Amino acid sequence: MYYLFDGTYLGFLCCVFESFERKEFPITPLVHTDYQIALFAETRTIVTDNRKALRVQKGLQKRVGNVEAMDFYRAFLSEDRKAWLASFFILHQIFNGRADIRQHYGNDQVLYFSQILKKVSRERHRMKAFIRFSKSSDGLYFALVEPDFNVLPLISDFFRKRYADMPWLIYDMKRKYGLLSDMRQVGEVHLSLKEVQGAAAPSIAIALDERDELFQHLWKHYYTSTNIEARKNMKLHLQHVPRRYWKYLVEKK
Repeated sequence: MYYLFDGTYLGFLCCVFESFERKEFPITPLVHTDYQIALFAETRTIVTDNRKALRVQKGLQKRVGNVEAMDFYRAFLSEDRKAWLASFFILHQIFNGRADIRQHYGNDQVLYFSQILKKVSRERHRMKAFIRFSKSSDGLYFALVEPDFNVLPLISDFFRKRYADMPWLIYDMKRKYGLLSDMRQVGEVHLSLKEVQGAAAPSIAIALDERDELFQHLWKHYYTSTNIEARKNMKLHLQHVPRRYWKYLVEKK
């Protein structure tokens, strides 16, 4: 049976709740937009209920602890539908009394879940390392990114603490939303429906601070002058800084 939900993590947890309440398993959780009508396929629309989702989350924390419970949120942010299925399977096993299920790597679902967690964690660390801000004419520091996974919620606290004394915006071009800090709190910002429909790739026009180009030039000069050509190891460099991240780095432009 297909459980159709709204694509949020709370909605996903509600799928777990409904599966147990209705004694329906196995089921496939799907976002409404992913579902394609199939003959003879049973479907059920799951309405997101914060109270039900909270019950599942608290029950999960009680069984495996807060840290491990957060892993399911991280896996969900991968946006990988196969990872969602693996998460759903593991959650069912945990609530059926197998709290140690994640140690059973001989199970394909458990193994895939572990692998996707490593990928999400790697992307989170790389975003923290490779994001570079430019300064706009109105004093806002901004960065445009396109991470492989939806990791903005996982780096929000890091940037909030590290740049607490300046306003900043990190905008995910792929998912059309960003994090905006006004030095008091961090909130989400979204393109308007008109902007989203008006272009396949959102165009954001920001007037740069007149000194920003100078600072970028100085940084490139510093990077070049400190680079030792004789010790250049491109293979090792690419292992630590893959090409797809070069577009974020001033020194690579």
